[in-house]
Amino acid sequence: MNAIGHFITITRHKLLVLKYCFRVGLYRQGLLHDLSKYSPTEFIRGSRYYQGNKSPNDAERQETGRSVAWMHHKGRNKHHYEYWTDYQLGTPKGTMGGTKMPLRYVVEMYCDRIAASQVYNGNGYNSQISLKYFLKGKDAMMIHPETSALLERLLRMTACYGEKRTMQYIRHVLLKQKDY
Repeated sequence: MNAIGHFITITRHKLLVLKYCFRVGLYRQGLLHDLSKYSPTEFIRGSRYYQGNKSPNDAERQETGRSVAWMHHKGRNKHHYEYWTDYQLGTPKGTMGGTKMPLRYVVEMYCDRIAASQVYNGNGYNSQISLKYFLKGKDAMMIHPETSALLERLLRMTACYGEKRTMQYIRHVLLKQKDY
């Protein structure tokens, strides 16, 4: 159990996402980002399975076969594509799939992924890591194709031009649009 290490890690992550959300103009989302990580359901498990260099949810999942903390988290945080899964119209009964996420949550998801890459990779972080991580798991994601394409586009922009330029684009161009 490492409550202090876990608290420092999730707070560092939250502050980075806050900074990036503020940079793109999503003030409310920056302030409210990941508050559920401080709830007993998530915090106690996060402290118990804390590793420091990756999500404790993976360790909980390996030990117990599921991550109660993750299931709690994804159901309360709209910046996770898993929140946006539902039964799909026009498909066989019971088919689940991703629904298109609202633009502001896709942007928060982008900020979340950049911050997580920075926190978990430390000094080894570079602007291509988030894209590589996304591409590695992309085929297994239950994410709407348009949401996936936008997130990939933003991560590719970051890999090529860096966070600052990508976030300027998000603030001054992308978020001025009503949809993507």
